[in-house]
Amino acid sequence: MKFPLQTTRKIAVFRALQLGDMLCAIPAVRALRAAYPDAEITLLGLPWAESLCTRFPAYFDRFIHFPGFPGLPEQAVDPIAYQHFAAQMRDEQFDLILQMQGNGNIVNDMLENLSESPVAGFHSEGNYRCPDAFLQYPSGISEILRHLQLMEHLGIPSQGTALEFPVLGEEIQRLRSQLRFLPESPYICIHPGSRGAWRQWPPSHFARLADQCAGLGYRIVVTGTAAEAAITAEVIGLMDYPAIDLTGKTGLGEIAQLIAEADLLISNCTGVSHIAAATETPSIVISMDGEPERWGPLNKELHITIDWTSDPDYATVLLHLESLLGSRSKQSK
Repeated sequence: MKFPLQTTRKIAVFRALQLGDMLCAIPAVRALRAAYPDAEITLLGLPWAESLCTRFPAYFDRFIHFPGFPGLPEQAVDPIAYQHFAAQMRDEQFDLILQMQGNGNIVNDMLENLSESPVAGFHSEGNYRCPDAFLQYPSGISEILRHLQLMEHLGIPSQGTALEFPVLGEEIQRLRSQLRFLPESPYICIHPGSRGAWRQWPPSHFARLADQCAGLGYRIVVTGTAAEAAITAEVIGLMDYPAIDLTGKTGLGEIAQLIAEADLLISNCTGVSHIAAATETPSIVISMDGEPERWGPLNKELHITIDWTSDPDYATVLLHLESLLGSRSKQSK
């Protein structure tokens, strides 16, 4: 390994992004932990990501809230909070800071200016660093494989590409209390929301697919955050069959367990699609951002990712739906 085990006792992972981005980095963090089993690994991330320390206690020991930086769109910059963050980073004296945010155009300078701790990660044209510690940012590949390539560049062997999403016992109990029919009655999850409107498949298409599934005897469960209530209500309103509306009524753990027990997930290319990959639940993922090779699940038989920007054909989606449900039906017999 390029950073010796004996002197690399405190590691910080900088990845201040959303759910799907974080889940795609878990295989790399798993490899990191296997390589440095006794190191203290601290996640530097957005406020919501503190929950990952509870969900992945074997991988993350601590969490430090990153308060934003000019040019990074995930959150508004808090200048006062950033001053406190910078002071804490200087005091921490990490043995290694891993830049797993992106190509480094903004964050490499930022991280190097925060402290004297060594930084490794991705770099690209215009911000090249020492090639021993930095890898040219790969393009055109899965986000999962991109971060595993970084680990391998640093001499850290892969521990596999599988995603993970552990669910706590109390989360399972809460879900059971909400949905008494689980797990006896077959159902399909419809998740029509996404963080950006440009990444959302039309509600009418979700409604048509949901009705198709309901006509085959499946219960339809519509999920979403409270902020996505308008789009989930539109989907349900366009449906001919009834649906169970869980919008804003479940946490991430309950959503994950719901997906794990579902016969199928139909969603945009968003965080829940990576949960389906982790739980090995068949899924149809509609990619509206033109990057299906980056964000689509690696198992192309279990998960169908459709690039709607190049193939906007509803009939194609319907064919994939029938194929997945047909395979599921054969397995249950």
